[in-house]
Amino acid sequence: MPIEFVATSRLPTAFGEFKITVFQDPQTGEEHVALSKGLDIPPTGPVLVRIHSECLTGDAFASLKCDCGPQLQATLKLINDVGQGVVLYLRQEGRGIGLTNKIRAYALQDQGHDTVDANLMLNLPADARRYDMCTIMLEHLKIKQVKLVTNNPSKIAALEELGIDVVDRVPLTVGLNPFNAEYLKTKHERMAHMYKKRDF
Repeated sequence: MPIEFVATSRLPTAFGEFKITVFQDPQTGEEHVALSKGLDIPPTGPVLVRIHSECLTGDAFASLKCDCGPQLQATLKLINDVGQGVVLYLRQEGRGIGLTNKIRAYALQDQGHDTVDANLMLNLPADARRYDMCTIMLEHLKIKQVKLVTNNPSKIAALEELGIDVVDRVPLTVGLNPFNAEYLKTKHERMAHMYKKRDF
């Protein structure tokens, strides 16, 4: 069953004031969040949009194994500076494999396997995320054209297949550190993420 709008509230943050809107699947209880700014009046042009899949370790615990936390923070700062945009925060931890499997994959990475092979060794896809809920969330916010904040070409393709009008891509190159350099290299070389080391 499609997700439905549930509730909205103002949300002051360290990056500025936003509006938080919660959507939920009434059958499964699955929840997703839109964190928006400057959308009280329906936009007439393209809007900055980041589709950010939940990363407990990076977003909440400031893990250095990935670049998720810095990406989320940089996007919120960008949206606040521009005055308009939204983060669609999707509750699909670990590229869709869940927290428990993500930590199992981390254990394999500790043994020297990269982020793709670790998932595959667990008989899981390298990326199990889906984006069908984004159409409902964007429609609720009256967003018709998207400037997507991403380095991931698969995400752009997935949205376009859903009929979402992605008119531009905004690169997001933050968060490189000694602990995630190989992870970012793998995302570039094996998942076609659009950046080079010198971009950071």
